Amino acid sequence: MNALETDIIKLRALEPEDVDILYRWENDPRVWRVSGTVAPFSKYILRRFIENQKYDIYETRQMRLVIESKSSGKPVGAIDLYDIDPYNHRAGVGVLIYDKEDEGQGYASSALQALIRYSFQILGLNQLWCNILSNNTRSLNLFRSKDFSVVGLKKEWVRTTTDWLDEYMLQLINPMK
Repeated sequence: MNALETDIIKLRALEPEDVDILYRWENDPRVWRVSGTVAPFSKYILRRFIENQKYDIYETRQMRLVIESKSSGKPVGAIDLYDIDPYNHRAGVGVLIYDKEDEGQGYASSALQALIRYSFQILGLNQLWCNILSNNTRSLNLFRSKDFSVVGLKKEWVRTTTDWLDEYMLQLINPMK
């Protein structure tokens, strides 16, 4: 099995035909709080984003992969490496499982497992990190299950329409070095 697959998912590069699904995911206000987005994306911008994926990840400092169910072939979400720092050999990680019926099926866990393997074995990174809102227990549990450790808490870090949320920073140091 290649580094970007598990028994239930495969991670694949973005394709031009993914623009419609990205348009739906990126323009859903439910996703904005965790992605740091506050305005919608045009299909033009998303096409350019997909086109830019052809460049070296150390040039763009990011990589988005589609999480595809092996059994159905359906794209169920995306997983990102972002803020890739080639000097310090680290990157941020973000994961999205979009449809409610796809949550709890093991897709996020399998995708994160594959991305960790790829990041450490293929890219040679020293560490991965992520930021998770304090009320997102599902994501906290996911990353902790993959041995990410909470290394900090940013108080009142993200504004909601009615309040402020704290945000945890988690880190995973390459256990294979």
